[in-house]
Amino acid sequence: MAVELYFEDFYVGQTFKSIGGAKVTAEEIMEFGQKYDPQPFHLDQAAGENSFFKGLAASGWLTAAIVMRMRVQTIHVVGGMIGAGVEEIRWTEPVRPGDTLRTESEVLGVRHSNSRKDFGIVRTRTLTYNQRNQMVMRSTVNFLAPVRPRT
Repeated sequence: MAVELYFEDFYVGQTFKSIGGAKVTAEEIMEFGQKYDPQPFHLDQAAGENSFFKGLAASGWLTAAIVMRMRVQTIHVVGGMIGAGVEEIRWTEPVRPGDTLRTESEVLGVRHSNSRKDFGIVRTRTLTYNQRNQMVMRSTVNFLAPVRPRT
């Protein structure tokens, strides 16, 4: 069982690397595309060949969802990782069928919440790479972490 972290456990410069990787399949790309982002290059290999992407490519939102799963599996916040805003999200390379993604997250800032004294805000940057070490996405997000209870 992973150690769950309170606000006080986070510090600037701290890093978290995903364990293992998340393999993306053509079926997953097309299923997500059909349900949430029905554009030809997310739905069909042949249509993708004739597009900007020159092949089937995952929706950036699928990539973001996979990254979220990997962040939650890597950074264990007491009570869960409560989102407090996305400052940046950039997709830098297409994610293809067969790609295996991994993440590296760094704490950029920590501060106590002004409105919720029992929580702090942790600002992180996550870089996502494929198996060729190409960065496919970068994001800067904030999440809430509970302050350790006084005993």
